Amino acid sequence: MAQYLPILVMLVLAIVFGALSRVASRLLGPRNPTVAKMAPYECGIVPDREPPQRFPVKFFLVAMIFIVFDIEIVFLFPWAVVYRTLGPFGLFAILIFAAAVFESFVYLISNGALDWGPMKRMRRNDVVDPARTSTTTIRRVGLEGREPDESAGEAA
Repeated sequence: MAQYLPILVMLVLAIVFGALSRVASRLLGPRNPTVAKMAPYECGIVPDREPPQRFPVKFFLVAMIFIVFDIEIVFLFPWAVVYRTLGPFGLFAILIFAAAVFESFVYLISNGALDWGPMKRMRRNDVVDPARTSTTTIRRVGLEGREPDESAGEAA
């Protein structure tokens, strides 16, 4: 039981610190909030309007890519230090881990995490099919209810 004493002490200290922080914020916090006190303050810039829109989903996808590779580095560094002592088991385990990381990366890329700027405009999926022409569209939709085109009659 003595071996768990440092963990128990750390847990108690964490709980006491959290409780004291909460009590101190209640005691020292503003009692009479005003508009100026409640306004967000960031780097000396006073916001004069709300942001025009929410952050795009691609922002969060890029953040997820960062986290995925950050976690990969956190696990690869200790493996690289002791890879010779792990033998084939360690190699197989890291290959499985790398495959999982690569799969998540492929998922993020397939959802367009890195599509922005000029390349995004070049990869648009809603480009009109070259096989679709006005003649096939008119044939499919039909001419009922349309006024006859006078310029077409003059050309005929």
